[in-house]
Amino acid sequence: MSVKKRRLDFWSAVSWVLLLIFLVFLVYPVGRLLIEAVYTGGQFSTDAFQKFFSKPNYYNTIFNSTKIAVCVMAASLLLGIPFAYFYSFYQLKGRKILFVLCLLCTMSAPFIGAYAWILLMGNSGILTQMLKSIGITGLSIYGFGGIVLVQTLKLFPLVVIYMNGAFRDIDNSLLEAAESMGCKGVDRFKRVIMALTMPTILAAALLVFMRSFADFGTPVLIGRGYSTFPVLIYNSYLGENGTDYHFAAAVSVIAVLVTAVIFLIQRFASNRFKFTISALHPIAPKEATGLKGILMHLYCYLLVGVALLPQIYIVNMSFRNYRNAVLQPGYSLVNYQKALEKMLVRSIGNTLVVSVSALVIILVIAILIAYLVVRRSNVLTNTIDTVSMLPYIMPGSVIGIALVVAFSRKPLVLTGGLLIMTIALAIRRMPFTSRSATASMMKIPISIEEAALSLGAPKLEAFVKITVPMMSSGIISGAVLSFVSIITEMSSGVILYNNSTITLTIGTYSSITTGIYGVAAVFATVTMLVTVICLALYLKFTKLEDVRM
Repeated sequence: MSVKKRRLDFWSAVSWVLLLIFLVFLVYPVGRLLIEAVYTGGQFSTDAFQKFFSKPNYYNTIFNSTKIAVCVMAASLLLGIPFAYFYSFYQLKGRKILFVLCLLCTMSAPFIGAYAWILLMGNSGILTQMLKSIGITGLSIYGFGGIVLVQTLKLFPLVVIYMNGAFRDIDNSLLEAAESMGCKGVDRFKRVIMALTMPTILAAALLVFMRSFADFGTPVLIGRGYSTFPVLIYNSYLGENGTDYHFAAAVSVIAVLVTAVIFLIQRFASNRFKFTISALHPIAPKEATGLKGILMHLYCYLLVGVALLPQIYIVNMSFRNYRNAVLQPGYSLVNYQKALEKMLVRSIGNTLVVSVSALVIILVIAILIAYLVVRRSNVLTNTIDTVSMLPYIMPGSVIGIALVVAFSRKPLVLTGGLLIMTIALAIRRMPFTSRSATASMMKIPISIEEAALSLGAPKLEAFVKITVPMMSSGIISGAVLSFVSIITEMSSGVILYNNSTITLTIGTYSSITTGIYGVAAVFATVTMLVTVICLALYLKFTKLEDVRM
């Protein structure tokens, strides 16, 4: 057999192995979920769907979640685009600090922000009491408005991250040409800059929409009767008389259909604005001076300050004295002592084991998919790429339920351990990393690999020693950001965890729901500390002032 044939066989084998992995751990669970939704007692039945659409308190959750996601998406765009514009086009004071603070706003689970806002503006919150003292009443963090506020403050930095990259890709000569034709100021921003960045705006909008729609923690903590789809999925899974796989599966299928429709609408809109630009003359940031400069700085720092306020307050509350759920005067380490008794060490260990394992799986598979799609595109590799993107339109709770339905019975029982949580997180975050890896791979000229092959290097060796290192900056940045999103993931974990597999985010949620607020603050603080360390590693290895998504 020729050397060329052996190389073809190797990459073909890799392709088939990847396809098998996705068939077993993604397609099969989704298939089992569909079967569970339409079969009960061994017979075909649509009773679960009839039950869902017969009760307003069920089907209204679709509209509630959609309304929240649309409002959060719009608010995030309105806040994030000006922020990114000021950051990219002007030399703001303390750019690096502003960038780090902006990232810290989004690098924690949304429900932690919800918990903090309960402490600040709940019925007995510190801001609520301060406002009451001056005669202002009626403000509450609970319900629709509170959910939108918390999610917006958590997700607008994603828009900033996306738009920073888009603004960097604009060629300054285009802006100069527009200005020479009399298109200046706000008019130029609307007609030129917004038009050139529309594909990125739509991509950022979809990401924020999906994150908001799939969020379980924030609505469950501050919804107070305003039920959303992820909360309904979780409650349906538990059932009134024990675990109800049948109804939960039906609701999950509806969730996937809704998000798929949103995804297709975004794809259709994106195709209308599909074009390529290259910044041969990148934009040179101008000095932010005068009243305009003051307003820019005030806007950016005030927005980041408000978004960071809950996290700062949580750290403070982790050192406050509590008696049950009642705040007491003074500071101490008693909450940390109690947290150690409430499986803090186990939670940290489980979080690191699951997160690192999931990250390794994601990176290996994402790099292989990127190479196969870019360098060896065919029907098989394109099928793998398409299948790997399915979790993008699947809320985390749906993935969790699908894995439980598929792997809670023979021939393959995985429930009850860390392995199934690792699989869930790897599946959940795979699309984002594989897209990033593919984008990095497309920027590497094939001539470099061909040069190595012409010098006698085997194709696999050229891939490992040349191609992968050239992708390293994108891989490292993607790895750190993926690691943070894995650590703060809760929607799938809340379906899969037990006392032996508890993680930091689940520990925080469990402590909040049982009223142990001081201990919850400790779990949340430790989670934030881990994310800060990840951010520090990102900045150290990439040496960038911003993030490329």
